[in-house]
Amino acid sequence: MRNYFNYFTEIEEHYQRRRGSILLLSTLDWALIESWREAGIPLAVVLRGIDDAFDKHEARRQNRASRRINSLAWCAQAVMAMTEEMMEAATGAGRESQQGDSGFTASRIAQHLRGAADRLLRSPIAQRVCVSIAQQLEESAAAAERGEANPEDLEVVLTALEEKLFSSLLAETDASLLIAWKQQAAHELSAHRSRMSAAQLQMIQRQYTQKRLIEEYGLQRLSLFYMRLG
Repeated sequence: MRNYFNYFTEIEEHYQRRRGSILLLSTLDWALIESWREAGIPLAVVLRGIDDAFDKHEARRQNRASRRINSLAWCAQAVMAMTEEMMEAATGAGRESQQGDSGFTASRIAQHLRGAADRLLRSPIAQRVCVSIAQQLEESAAAAERGEANPEDLEVVLTALEEKLFSSLLAETDASLLIAWKQQAAHELSAHRSRMSAAQLQMIQRQYTQKRLIEEYGLQRLSLFYMRLG
């Protein structure tokens, strides 16, 4: 399993360093990072893409007045271009950087799964699907404690459970709220559409909706990627 537990924080901190000031990432920016991770883009490639976007922007600013970069989405096109140029080399570098302790201890896995199950049972939308998923998470937590849970196999199960959960949440959520989220995402993306492919825009909007669903119902992501290592 790819050990991308620092994926979000590394990108956030690198973006803030290049910008020269602390700017909290928006929900849309986090969705963009999730889309990069889901697409399997190595961290090294994302960071190089951010550097390339800032280098080109700073070169243009020396010749004429231009606005400051206020969104990670400004770097999206550069990240995708860098992905095409560096994927083969970055994949090799990524494998080297991922050696060592992955943090997938039985106790941490069990704690993560039971925390997710507890949130499902306490959620205001607790219903048959949530109860069923919570029971499966508890069974997986017990298996992890017995040393019977392989992280890679478990992640496949958790991915399937997340898909089932999101389908249920979408069905239970008022259509007006879903439309409002979609419009908000579209508004925030409007200035960056020319820098992204249609597939990337669709992925970001999906991740944005999923993030809002998790926040709306007080849940947590099931994937081991979101497991706390501290």
